[in-house]
Order: sequence, then C-alpha cells, then structure tokens
Amino acid sequence: MTVETRGRIRRLLMAGFVLFGTLAGMLLGSRIASTASNAYEKLDLFSDVLSTVQNSYVDEVDVDELIYGAIDGMMSTLDPHSSFLDPDGYKEMQVDTTGAFGGLGIEVSLRDGTLLVVSPIEDTPASRAGIQAEDRILAIDDKSTQEMSLMDAVKHMRGPAGSEVTISVLRDGWNGPRDFTLEREVIRIKSVKSSRLSGDIGHVRLTQFQEKTVDDLRRALTELEKKPLAGLVLDLRNNPGGLLDQAILVTDEFIDEGLIVYTEGRLPNSRQEFRARREARKRQYPIVVLVNGGSASASEIVAGALQDHQRAMIMGTTTFGKGSVQTIVPLRDGSALRLTTAKYFTPAGRSIQATGIEPDIIVPQAVVTDSPTNHMVLREKDLEHHFENGEAEGEEADTEETDTEAAPPAGPAVSGEFEDYQLSRAADLLRGLKLIQTQQQKSVK
Repeated sequence: MTVETRGRIRRLLMAGFVLFGTLAGMLLGSRIASTASNAYEKLDLFSDVLSTVQNSYVDEVDVDELIYGAIDGMMSTLDPHSSFLDPDGYKEMQVDTTGAFGGLGIEVSLRDGTLLVVSPIEDTPASRAGIQAEDRILAIDDKSTQEMSLMDAVKHMRGPAGSEVTISVLRDGWNGPRDFTLEREVIRIKSVKSSRLSGDIGHVRLTQFQEKTVDDLRRALTELEKKPLAGLVLDLRNNPGGLLDQAILVTDEFIDEGLIVYTEGRLPNSRQEFRARREARKRQYPIVVLVNGGSASASEIVAGALQDHQRAMIMGTTTFGKGSVQTIVPLRDGSALRLTTAKYFTPAGRSIQATGIEPDIIVPQAVVTDSPTNHMVLREKDLEHHFENGEAEGEEADTEETDTEAAPPAGPAVSGEFEDYQLSRAADLLRGLKLIQTQQQKSVK
C-alpha cells in the first residue's frame, strides 16, 4: 500500500469517526463522545492491519472487501438482527419488501453457524421439491455454507429465473445429506391469501408484511364480506414479519381506538407510540388469530395488540419472540446498516423479546405420523447474542419449559380444512361463539 493510499484511507476513516463523534455528542452528550474519542486511538491499529494484509498476504486482496469484512465483523458482535448490507445486499433487501425476486422460495436463518430453513414458501420450487422447515442447508452449488453470512447464502440461492442451483440438505432422520437441483423462478410472494371456510367463517392468511399488505388485506376482507361473516381466522403462522407500518395498519383494521404498539430505546427520540385511527372503518366480527413458533416480529405486534385489547382470541403455539426494531441506515456507497435501535412493547406494556406471545388457547399442530414426535422449533431465545427480556431478569427459569412442540397423536387424515388441525380448531371456536350468541338472542326474545 502506498503512503498516499494509506493516508487517504486513514483520512476517510477519521472523517467517519469525526462525524460519528459529532452526532453522538449531540445525542448522548460527553459520555458517548468520550467513547468515540477512545475509538480514534484504534484507527491507527486498523490502518496498520489493513496495510499489513494488503502488502504481505499471499494473494492480492481487494481493499473494499477487507473494509466491508471488517464492518461486517463489527456488526456481528451485536444482536443477531443487526447487520451490514453491502450494495448488493441492500438492493436484495429492498427487493424483499416489494415481494418479487428470482429464487427458490425459502425463508432461512442462521443458528450456530448452520443455515437453517425457517419455512418454504408455498407453491415455489423449494416447497414442490419437498424442502421442509428445520432442514439444514450444508452447501449451495458445492460451496459450504459453514462460513457464509446469511446475506451471502441468500445471494447464492437467488438468480435469474430459469437458471439452476443445487443445494445440499440434511434432515433429522436421514443418514446423510441429499442434493436438490432446483430451477429458479420469479418468486412473487403474495402476502395475503383468503378463502371462505365451510359455512360463514372467513380465513385470511398473511405470509409476511410488505408494502401493499394492508391494501391486499382490505380487498380480501371486502370480498369475504359480500356474504355475512360469523367470524374470521387471521392466520399469522410462519409469518416472519416485515414492515412495521404495515403491522400497525393491519391491526388498525380491527381496533376502534387506543395504543397498538410503542417502542423504547437508548435515544430519547426512540420512544414512539402508534395508535388506532378512530375514523377508519373497523371490522367487528369475532376473530381468532393463529400463531406458531414461526410467527415473528410484525406478526407478534399484531397478535399482541389484538390480545391486549381483547379483540381476538390467540390460538396455536408460542411465537418466535423477536421484540426489537431495526432501522435501515443507508451509507454513501450504496451499502447500509441494519441496526437495532429500539424494542417494542404491546399496549399493556409487555415485552415479548425472547419470550414470545403466549396463545390464549394452546393448540399444537397435529401431524399424521406413525407415532407422536417432538419437533424442534427455532425461536429468538435460541439465537446467539439475542437480547434478554428485561422483565424476566432475576427470575428462575421454569425447569419444565421445553423448546419442543409435541404434536398430539393424529387421527386419520380427512379432507378439506380439517387437514389443518389448528385451522379446524379455530373455525370450531368461531362456530361455537356464533351458536352461543344465537342462543342468547333467542333467550332474550
């Protein structure tokens, strides 16, 4: 590295830290400014390491890759939801929120360095090939995923529609990994799916919270409401979350007034409250919200608010427990930081961080099998560096609590909605409520 290049890099780094120190001083005073000042002393160390690697490493290296790697490493010391997005990764994230991209249709996460399938998206190459939740992806096109970041793994699986990619998958019960060669498709994630169950029960499933989720929800409900509804099943199972504003607007469809969610963080301006709009049209029919261990973040905001307002009955199994808010901070070169800046709380003041939303009625999903099995469910509390729930500090752990959801013995498979045990129980509950209301009306007459 030339003296000129080294000096330019040092000046850029110093400028960045000066900017950081200035902002920190404005927001948090001398304490953080002092911390930033201490960081200046490490700039020479960073510059020395960068120079040594660039001059002495066995192969020629790219300075951008080294600096991006350093930033990525710094972010990895924080909670599992804070990360650095290089320019390509930032573009991928923006594509995700619009709901269309070329890929396989797999929601993935990292656990202990292993790339894990959270859930396959319905009617995609992954789901049609038989990829299942909790499958471990060991390699993508013969490249081991062991040292891949989550964003790198996603980038490797995505690509032009019509191209092929081979993933090596290991599943509990298999003797070894199996290869799946899949053809990429344009994955258009339809965030709202609706249907009418037998009788007058509506079923709306939200797969994630995207830019147009609330608009699609309103259209779906309007269509269902063309005939009288005795109740609605709002299905948030395996919904990993998404945009906060969409979660608030979805909740606002069903709550007359009051608090939906509030956030708190280290900075004074991180305290925000989001409330229902009185002027908006409200749906007044009974609601059952279905959740499970794959329901996270924005899904938990909706479930927690409807539960606290006693607007809906929550049914299923405990949710994931992601109670933190991420802010996207764009950077000058097209990259960005995804930084955890606050934690959110339900209207009753509950933090669901690492604990999740406990359903009012516990209903594990029944699976047709030769014998009952235990199915491991990945939740926020299982992720490395996760935030603890402050409300639980000092309390002893419940020794009977387990990270498994035991599926009850399943009866014979039947057709229609009853193939989905949890959905069936939700519909039964709404029909029961309708029956009780009918009987009460008759008794009054």
